[in-house]
Amino acid sequence: MNADQPARPANIANIVAINQGHRPLTMEEPTAPGLPVPAFEARAAEGAIVVDTRSTAAFGGGHVPGAYHVHLTNSEFEQRVGWITPPDVPVLLMLDRDTDIGRALHALAFVGLDRRVLGYLAGGIGAWMAAGRPLETLPQMTVHQLHEQLRAANGLRTLDVREPSEFAAGHLDGARFMSYKHVAWQADELDLDRGETIAVLCEGGVRSSTACSLLLRRGYRNLRNVIGGMSAWAAAGLPMVDADGRAVPLRPR
Repeated sequence: MNADQPARPANIANIVAINQGHRPLTMEEPTAPGLPVPAFEARAAEGAIVVDTRSTAAFGGGHVPGAYHVHLTNSEFEQRVGWITPPDVPVLLMLDRDTDIGRALHALAFVGLDRRVLGYLAGGIGAWMAAGRPLETLPQMTVHQLHEQLRAANGLRTLDVREPSEFAAGHLDGARFMSYKHVAWQADELDLDRGETIAVLCEGGVRSSTACSLLLRRGYRNLRNVIGGMSAWAAAGLPMVDADGRAVPLRPR
C-alpha cells in the first residue's frame, strides 16, 4: 500500500519559504522556555502538539496522551518531526532531561522548525506524574513473542512501517504495509480495525514507535511495538518473504 506513491517531503513548505527568504532562518542561539505542568497542559489544550523526544522504552512506559514520538538521538530527528507533524502547528517538547532542550532546538533549527516550539515541560514526565496527570502506555513485544502469537493464529495483525525497498527485501508473510511517513496522513487507508491487536514493525523498533504514536492519536488502542524490529526478527532466524511472496533465505546464525 502506497509503495509507489511519493511521500510528502519533510517540512518542505517551510524549507522552501526559508530558501526564498520569506521566513528567516534562526541565526542566534535558539531558545524555548521550560513550562510548568499547568501552562504546558493549557498550551496543548489550545492546539499545540506534544512531541515526546525520549527513548522508545521511556515512551512506551508512559507518555502524555496523544503525544507524537520522535527519538531525539536519531540522526533524522528534525526530518521526522517535519514528516509527521501538521505544518505550522505549535509544538511542545517532552524531554528526557531539561538540558536536552538545546540539542533539540539546534536540530529543529536546521529545517526551520525551532520557531514553532512554544516550550518544553520543565521536569519532564516526572513533573507530569507528580501533578497527577494521566499517562498513556505503548506495550512492547519481542520478536519471539510475536512469532509465537502468530503461530497460535490468535488474530494478531502485523503492520510494517519501513520504506518500500526495505519491505520488498523481506517482511513477515501477511503483514500490512505503510511507511510511517504515510501513517501520519493516510492511516484510514490501512483497512485495520481500531479494536484489533496490531504488532507494528520497522527495522529496529524506533520508526514503529513513531507510527504507533500516530495510530494511538487516531483511536487504535491495542498496539504492540516490536522491539528490535525486522533486524531482530532476521537475527533470530525467523521466516520472511520477499515482494513476490517467496521465502527469503535465512541469515546464517
